[in-house]
Amino acid sequence: MADIGVSLCVLAGIVLTSEIARRTTTKLLARKSYGIYMVELISTVQLCACTHELKLLGEVGRVELQLALTLTYVISVVHALTFHGAVGNPSSALERLYRGTLTGRCALTRISCQFAAAVAARAVVHHVWALGLSDLHLRHKLFGFKCISPINAPLLKAAAVELACAFAVHTTAHRTRGVEEKYRVHVIAAVITTAVYAGGSTTGAVFNPALAFSTQFPCSGNTFVEYSFVYWMGPVLGMACSVLLFDKVIPACLPKSATHRDQNLMDMKKMK
Repeated sequence: MADIGVSLCVLAGIVLTSEIARRTTTKLLARKSYGIYMVELISTVQLCACTHELKLLGEVGRVELQLALTLTYVISVVHALTFHGAVGNPSSALERLYRGTLTGRCALTRISCQFAAAVAARAVVHHVWALGLSDLHLRHKLFGFKCISPINAPLLKAAAVELACAFAVHTTAHRTRGVEEKYRVHVIAAVITTAVYAGGSTTGAVFNPALAFSTQFPCSGNTFVEYSFVYWMGPVLGMACSVLLFDKVIPACLPKSATHRDQNLMDMKKMK
């Protein structure tokens, strides 16, 4: 229980420090065009650092599944409420590029910030763990912060799991755009938690290329190319399948009147 308490304090410290940095950055760079990229960098560091700590709890601390899923749900809600316009996921940046809400330059810069943050987050948590705040951190330090590949299936199956998880999360995020934010964040967090429960034993259920680069790629057991296939190709294809299905296939199969009616309903919700 002491290890869990320390980890909760670490998670709270990461979120609090990130929020202070975000608010300070937003205030100081309010009139600067690159302010949003600093927010993207800070928010992705928060996402990756918190996931590192949760991963350590689950794999090394071996906390109960119910507690692990509860923490996943809570931290997902916290991320959604604190990101302040950040994306934190290269797949989501590509989706926004496709929908025209981001320019090519903006999307590329955000993705670069996300991968830079992934590397920075890994360095930050290693320094935190090196402090030996808990027995869990000390044990992990003694093993040189090493981890083993979480891929427990053939690569095609593993990539399919990441694809399915990404499909579910991107679809939920897109189809709930008209829902009030205070309810929407809980719906998305519930889907993320369900995806982690369903795919966690196969791949770790990351479905975020930058996050995987921070938490999974340093682990031994698979090559860089294999990790890229599972954790980069899988999520990007999952996002693409979601966009293709709901933006192209389903509208093409529906009568035009139904399509127009659904669009009008979406427009009315946006106006409200």
